[in-house]
Amino acid sequence: MATFVPIKRKRGSKMSANKLQEEIGSLFKNITLKIAKNNRIFILAQKEQILDILSFLKNKGFDHLELISCVDWIKKNQFEIVYILTSYLLEDEKSRIHLILKTRVSRENPEIMSALPIFENAEFYEREIYELFGVNFDGNNRLIPLFLDREYKIPPFRKDFDTREYVKNLYDSILPVEDKNK
Repeated sequence: MATFVPIKRKRGSKMSANKLQEEIGSLFKNITLKIAKNNRIFILAQKEQILDILSFLKNKGFDHLELISCVDWIKKNQFEIVYILTSYLLEDEKSRIHLILKTRVSRENPEIMSALPIFENAEFYEREIYELFGVNFDGNNRLIPLFLDREYKIPPFRKDFDTREYVKNLYDSILPVEDKNK
């Protein structure tokens, strides 16, 4: 895994999306790169490469982890973990580059390394994904409930979570309140 060493950059430094794409493509093999409208770069990588790529991007000045999200591709038996990064210091708002880094993990063994060593704010995103999808982030020792107060057989944001069965089981077990007007 690459080590994060901060690089000092001047506010307003310019970086071209094409130049960054070339640099990423030359350093990391077996990845897919695409530049979309509005200076968005999409990177699809293997889960083993994610920390190295995140560290590289942070060293390049992409110091803001905006979000980590998860998509359940049930028919492909995979989760897609999505990291969105940007930089406050590199460009003005109009020319700012947004990086969308994606990887896939198996639904049967949903595990990936934690981004905490690189981005401290990853903790809450990882806790949320763990709680709602069941993806384990190896190295995050605080994967404790963030929102939910119940245990679930299947995490509730997975596509195979049966909401109707859950509601029926939960509310059928509550005894009805008698009508006070009778």
